[in-house]
Amino acid sequence: MDNHELTPWLIRYAYEEGAFPMAMDDGEVEWFQPRRRALFPIEGIHVSRSLRKVIDRNEFEIRFDTSFVKVMRTCLRPDGNWISEEIIRVYTLIHHEGWGHCSECWQDGELVGGVYGIALGSCFCAESMFHRKTNASKVALWALVEKCRESGFTIFDAQIMNPHLKSLGAYEVSHREYIAMLQKALATSANWT
Repeated sequence: MDNHELTPWLIRYAYEEGAFPMAMDDGEVEWFQPRRRALFPIEGIHVSRSLRKVIDRNEFEIRFDTSFVKVMRTCLRPDGNWISEEIIRVYTLIHHEGWGHCSECWQDGELVGGVYGIALGSCFCAESMFHRKTNASKVALWALVEKCRESGFTIFDAQIMNPHLKSLGAYEVSHREYIAMLQKALATSANWT
């Protein structure tokens, strides 16, 4: 698939089929539909005692949707990236259309952590996260799951399991289970406000 074909419509269609895009090292975009899908319980992530202290002390100012593009750009890594300029372009359009969202952690006027993703019906699909200060990405993720639950979302999709996500309470379901859950979520709506 040529990069110039990446549009908000195509992204929506792919996600509704349980697929998502990732940029390869050569900049080309490939589509993935994992056999097992990582989800977070909509009731909330696993909060350790130390993380609970950080949250309770309000070490970070939490904001939503004030710096979407900056969150995406800060998620870029020196290597092993799945975000490209083309992906930033199309997700920025999605954000302007009102279904791309982010959670941000700020400290002393600086963006130090964040998570971004997209909302489809009552399913939130998290894409990537970053931190510049210890625990900032965890707090951003915690805040995002809390907001999604309060807004009526039923699924919080984290795509592919890794040890970090597992330590925060993510669990896996089969592709078939995910699609069944997704179809129900697409038939309902959440109210991101």
